[in-house]
Amino acid sequence: MKTYKTENPFVSIVTLNWNGLGVTLEFLESMKLSTYKNYEIIVVDNGSDIDPTEAINAGNYYNTKVVKSPVNLGSAGGNNFGMRHCRVNYDFCFQLNNDAEITPDLIEKCLEPFYTDSSIGVVCPKIRFYDKPDVIQYAGFNKMNMLTGKTTAVGSLEVDNGQHDVSGYTHLAHGCAMMVKKEVIEKVGMMAEKYFVYYDETDWSARIIKAGYKIYYQAQGLCFHKESMSMGKESPLKVYYMARNRLFFTRRNGTWLQLVVFIGFFSFLTIPKTVLKFSLKKEWKHLKAFVNGVTWNLKNSKYSPQ
Repeated sequence: MKTYKTENPFVSIVTLNWNGLGVTLEFLESMKLSTYKNYEIIVVDNGSDIDPTEAINAGNYYNTKVVKSPVNLGSAGGNNFGMRHCRVNYDFCFQLNNDAEITPDLIEKCLEPFYTDSSIGVVCPKIRFYDKPDVIQYAGFNKMNMLTGKTTAVGSLEVDNGQHDVSGYTHLAHGCAMMVKKEVIEKVGMMAEKYFVYYDETDWSARIIKAGYKIYYQAQGLCFHKESMSMGKESPLKVYYMARNRLFFTRRNGTWLQLVVFIGFFSFLTIPKTVLKFSLKKEWKHLKAFVNGVTWNLKNSKYSPQ
């Protein structure tokens, strides 16, 4: 494991655009605030209806290029597509959501832990909501409950009064902003593309930890996320992927005993509760999506290409 001695490693920043050019341009504008300059930005256009290349090139953004996928590869496949276009001699890949906005010293702060601890494979900053900039979205993750297939973010929805200003190891990375050491990508591999969206960074975190690396929450780094504090009504598509990938994650990462207990919990509590909820609300599309997400696991192996 490599501890970085240099104070100026090369950072490849990967961000995804899918029919969200305005938000992507706002992200790129925020990158102009960065006090760290040894980086490139790779904008992955994930099969958008309109080619964003001309608009992005017109913005004269520092060391930025657009790479285009003809189809939507999802968050996992899109990030992998971006990583494959990183400069050959990059040192870190910093995956940042296009609906994030950075603070000027974000990159420096996220690099700092790597200089002192070679066991660190991933660093994530504190994340607060853009529309409620004093409210925390992420200050680390609690341990995944393998019996339920769920976890919670430390500090979630708390007003930031400094109560989570101590940095340290955490259980999972947050996909909005995660800086990954190149060595980790070479050893562990990229994200499991079968997830498409949701649980993909959770699975990657589990594999990274299994390989002997640690995930670090850097409280002194900060970015803002434009995800709403109140997600509102779930779409059938989200219901599908959340159900599908919750099962898929446990199949890939749980022990046999954990999987048996999880299946019991899911079968006798989660399924009846969810069916009842959508039935009472007459949300038949949501119910169908849930059933399709569950049954997908009966037809697909737990293997995923990278």
